[in-house]
Amino acid sequence: MKPIAILQHDPLQRPGYLLEFLEEHIVPARVIRPCEGDDVPRSSRFFSGIVFLGSDASVNDSDPWIECERRLAGDAVACDIPVLGHCFGAQLLARALGATVQKNAFGNIGWSDLRPTPAGRRIFGDGPRVHAFNWHYESFAIPARATRTLFGEHCLNKGFVFGKHLGFQGHFEVTEEIVRGWCSAHHEELAEAHGPAVQPAAEILTCLSERVAAVHVAARAAYGVWLRPIIRSSPVPFNGRAEMTS
Repeated sequence: MKPIAILQHDPLQRPGYLLEFLEEHIVPARVIRPCEGDDVPRSSRFFSGIVFLGSDASVNDSDPWIECERRLAGDAVACDIPVLGHCFGAQLLARALGATVQKNAFGNIGWSDLRPTPAGRRIFGDGPRVHAFNWHYESFAIPARATRTLFGEHCLNKGFVFGKHLGFQGHFEVTEEIVRGWCSAHHEELAEAHGPAVQPAAEILTCLSERVAAVHVAARAAYGVWLRPIIRSSPVPFNGRAEMTS
């Protein structure tokens, strides 16, 4: 099986639970860090799937690596190689599909219960809420021919599906360590951020284990749906343990 490519853009915004999930399902993965000098692959054909993680950058910025990743996302869509986008990564996928990304009415920082659409329930099940972790100020428009999967009280477009491709305006990959690291590194930002969808660090860290566990329920559902066509299309069953390079 070709590995899953995971594009990581920030030392704090790591693949976390996603890597655990892939290892559990014996799927090889390669973590690529353009922010640390790794080259962005020119072609998606070397991989069975492409994952784009979060970033403090905006997809509307002019950094060369952002344009390289947008082209990679477009190439994956053209080659029918599944793409999974988390937050910035979902915005990148939306841009590759021709949609706009702009400032959201409210910054979203902290935990929230999102509502699934009918398309979302096919991913997450029949429950009325999907628990998620958020840290974003911008949001994507739903691309043409894509379908909204999730919406929130203070951000309408929290997820979409386009064929085999999934984008989520939030983070299902977080672990307790990742959340603590973000709160510590961005304590000044949290102290200055205000709005109906912004939670202070003390609230974010309250009942952390239970909240992360609830997010991982949603993560397992979404990652399972995304991974299914990859497993089915693998020409040779992968029976060894996954080699997780990071």
